[in-house]
Amino acid sequence: MTVRGLAFAGVALCVMAGTAAAGTVVSLKSPAPEGVDIAFQLTDGRVLGQSFNEQHWYILTPDNKGSYQNGTWSRVADLPSDYAPYAFSSAVLADGRVVVQGGEYNFGNFSLTNRGEVYDPQKNSWTKLAPPPKWHYIGDSGAGVLADGRYFVLEKLTKQMAALDPTTMQWSILPTADKKGFNSEEGPVLMPDASLLIVNVKAAPHTQRYVLSDGTWHNAGSTPQGLNGPPCCTCVPYGKKQKCYHPPGETGPAVLRPDGTVFAAGALPVSGPAHTAVYHPDTNSWTAGPDFPNGDDAGDNFASLLPNGNVLVQGNSGFSYEFDGTNLTRQSSPTGGDSLMILPTGEVLLGGEALYQSTGKYKSAWQPTISNAPSSVDRGSSYQISGTQFNGLSQANGFGDELMTYTNYPLVRITNNSTGHVFYARTHDHSTMGVATGKATVSTSFDVPAAMETGDSSLVVVANGIPSQPVSITVN
Repeated sequence: MTVRGLAFAGVALCVMAGTAAAGTVVSLKSPAPEGVDIAFQLTDGRVLGQSFNEQHWYILTPDNKGSYQNGTWSRVADLPSDYAPYAFSSAVLADGRVVVQGGEYNFGNFSLTNRGEVYDPQKNSWTKLAPPPKWHYIGDSGAGVLADGRYFVLEKLTKQMAALDPTTMQWSILPTADKKGFNSEEGPVLMPDASLLIVNVKAAPHTQRYVLSDGTWHNAGSTPQGLNGPPCCTCVPYGKKQKCYHPPGETGPAVLRPDGTVFAAGALPVSGPAHTAVYHPDTNSWTAGPDFPNGDDAGDNFASLLPNGNVLVQGNSGFSYEFDGTNLTRQSSPTGGDSLMILPTGEVLLGGEALYQSTGKYKSAWQPTISNAPSSVDRGSSYQISGTQFNGLSQANGFGDELMTYTNYPLVRITNNSTGHVFYARTHDHSTMGVATGKATVSTSFDVPAAMETGDSSLVVVANGIPSQPVSITVN
């Protein structure tokens, strides 16, 4: 259950010893006109943001040097007049459209609505998305995109899960044998083997992995300490009959790291500090991570995987931390209560106000590689490009349950050699949405912008802020 607005603790927090150097927070030259609740990386390089108004949406376009700091915001199509959700399920599909579904709140009222809309960036329009059959309450359910490209959502108040075929826009109910507890407050993490890992909340400290091929939730061990906070209240009325919802407590974000482990952050328990834990898929087990210092926690908050392999996690104090695999290091510059999303520049967008710039660099083994690309392209035409690791090694972003800002899909960036101007070619129809695909050949289609500059250029594929080595290309 998400509480609108973060109450900053205002306490003095100590900095834990660690190897992560301090990142830098820089303000955007032009902040979002109405602020940003949550942002999505569009496949054409722009960023779609929901404003604090919640019906109004804006797009951030980087400048001609590819700078988001110097980019500009423009208002785009509003949601329908009866839909203004907050804390919803969401995803960017492989065709570039954006799903916004449910909402714990609608127009600021607790509702667990099953409404949904799909935004098409090419048409700048929203289209109604019907819920799965007989699903009345979605609210802030966990969701994402499966490796096969289908959007999935977990029904908040039950153990059910449904998948949407983005081609036909038809739902199918997935089998969910052996699920522990209902789905409320659980955020699935897509793993390299295409399974989904969850930290159970109602059944804490148990964790499970969902295997699509057998439709079963399998045991994934238990976290050494519970990562969930206590239930917030005995009864939250919902629906026309004002039934009682019993919130099971919050948990924090979980993010897959380049070494294959998953870092999971927790909420404040009844007593003692908020914990973290690390999942090891090779042994299907968890080890304890460092605790948050001085009363801070990450319950119902954001995290992003940085290009250097560290996880940036937002503390509810307004300060953030970098986890480097061992240490949890508080950053000296506060990042506020903003949402986090990794950009193709490797920076993290902080709401609609600022960027977080980390230190360190990615390893070459983490880069996408291009094996087949056209040497010459025409403006306004579409082409295919293939290689490895186009989707990156992780979904790269996380939250406790709702507000998914996953970026596990390829972007194509073309830079004109003469002017240095940067253009993004819209990608779509990726061959997979899987993560850490290793040596497997994957592909995507890209549309060369009709208005881009001609001449000799360089092209890279970018995944989660990490670019491939450039290839030469001529734009005609």
